[in-house]
Amino acid sequence: MCGRFSLTVTPDEVRETFGLVELEGFPARYNIAPTQPILVVVSSDRREPGSNLPERQAVLVRWGFLPGWVKDPRDFPLLINARSETAIGKASFRAAMRHRRVLVPASGFYEWHRPDKESGEASQAYWIRPRHGRIVAFAGLMETWSSADGSEVDTGAILTVSANRTIGRIHDRMPVVIKPEDYTRWLDCKSGEPRDVADLMVPAEEDFFEAVPVSNLVNKVANTGPEIQEPVGNSLPPAKAPVGKTDGGQLSLF
Repeated sequence: MCGRFSLTVTPDEVRETFGLVELEGFPARYNIAPTQPILVVVSSDRREPGSNLPERQAVLVRWGFLPGWVKDPRDFPLLINARSETAIGKASFRAAMRHRRVLVPASGFYEWHRPDKESGEASQAYWIRPRHGRIVAFAGLMETWSSADGSEVDTGAILTVSANRTIGRIHDRMPVVIKPEDYTRWLDCKSGEPRDVADLMVPAEEDFFEAVPVSNLVNKVANTGPEIQEPVGNSLPPAKAPVGKTDGGQLSLF
């Protein structure tokens, strides 16, 4: 899953990376948490000057997806993530997968390795960032929820996929990463069906991210400074041993 992430680059970097016409300034955010506003990139109805490509715009949404049919948010779970394997057919996300796919700019995300209770080991937080050090785009979904009094709230979720082997040493899920050359195809909800972008919802390459152990400062939402990304070690948990069959047909951990 993805329960915390950061966006610490400048607004100009975001604007240039995603080809935005304009973008208001915003501060570096080191510990973005559920229910907080997050920046997402959407495809607009306007066309780029001298091009047939739609303009891209940045909007703020509440991180916590609310389908339009929800009557009372208090009676509905907080959906910060959507499983890419089932989002196309799941009632909560079906309409957004077809009509409101977005990109979520990020500098990286946090994940926790939680050992078995029997081990007696404490949980370890990791700051997981792209090795190239630039912006990464998570695949996201957006929905506008309307209350009975007519007020509206834009909401969003981040799509996740089974983790690659590297991240799988920490957690079994990771955000879906959309490559720059696929931004237009992911955002094209007018001519692109969900099945046409299913091939984009795959784990990132093994060497795309690096995981940095950090302190438990990140656990508290109130901690929002760069100190939460300070390394406290340089090791990952051991890789999980694959389960296979021996020559004798018996299951083996080796």
